[in-house]
Amino acid sequence: MGRILAIDFGTKRTGIAVTDEMQLIASGLTTIATKELLAFLEGYFASEKVDIVIVGEPKQKDGTHSDVEVEIQKFLTKFSVVFPKLPVKRVDERFTSKMAFQTMIDSGLKKKQRQNKALIDEISATIILQDYLYNK
Repeated sequence: MGRILAIDFGTKRTGIAVTDEMQLIASGLTTIATKELLAFLEGYFASEKVDIVIVGEPKQKDGTHSDVEVEIQKFLTKFSVVFPKLPVKRVDERFTSKMAFQTMIDSGLKKKQRQNKALIDEISATIILQDYLYNK
């Protein structure tokens, strides 16, 4: 069995989380510059077996897509060309950034550590992945 990889796509940074090989535990992997995302994934997929990729679907409170969805669709088009056999599923990511920030507070991180936006993106990807695992 391969891992499940989750992406919290952003225009500048993208948070990435993965499961263990048994697909039971979601853990933050890294946050990378979005312009380097496809190259990073090529390297990761070359060294790790991944069964499915989960991509966050950002929506407004009223259920409409947020502005970043246009950029996500461009990325998904490129992704499907580079990785045509790897399935992609979308998961609603509303409030994951707020949940990530609250997780940082609850875990006792100091104010300076909570200002690390890259860490928020990585935790958000982990929350997206946990949501997928819980509901699959």
